[in-house]
Amino acid sequence: MRRQAKTINFGIIYGMSAFRLAKDLGIPQKKGREIIERYFDRYRGVRSYMEETPKRGREQGFVKTLFNRKRFLPDLNSRNRNVRQVAERTAINTPIQGSAADIIKLAMIRIDARLEKESLPAKMIMQVHDELVFETEASGAQDMAVLVQYEMESVAALAVPLVVEVEVGTNWNEAH
Repeated sequence: MRRQAKTINFGIIYGMSAFRLAKDLGIPQKKGREIIERYFDRYRGVRSYMEETPKRGREQGFVKTLFNRKRFLPDLNSRNRNVRQVAERTAINTPIQGSAADIIKLAMIRIDARLEKESLPAKMIMQVHDELVFETEASGAQDMAVLVQYEMESVAALAVPLVVEVEVGTNWNEAH
């Protein structure tokens, strides 16, 4: 169900057609079209976002993340339809994915500062998408988990809460 939900959410926001959605989910095309229609009925702001973001990008020449990092998109005004559509999808994607990248980077900076300030015996060893992986002694793992969860959840004030799941294991595979 998680895979299907991700396919629907990310697919729709990035302009996936009913045909492609149905193919990816292994369902009839009519059902794919119904899912998209129900999605837009339920989440009315999504359609508005998808229409307004490229439009604003065309007017300004760029789109921004929540932290005001800009991505310039001159191809939003391209006469070539294919080039313009790629830029439109990029304009829709950038505030979402760019803001997520900003948030994880800010969390990394805050956690690293805490580790150094408090002389904690832990190291941040890897980032994979929205995951951070740390190495620490087993005796300090739970304290480290609390610190990481707090810093990641409080790094940005959003209209919805940032919810972080923390797992502990002797290796990354075990923590999953």
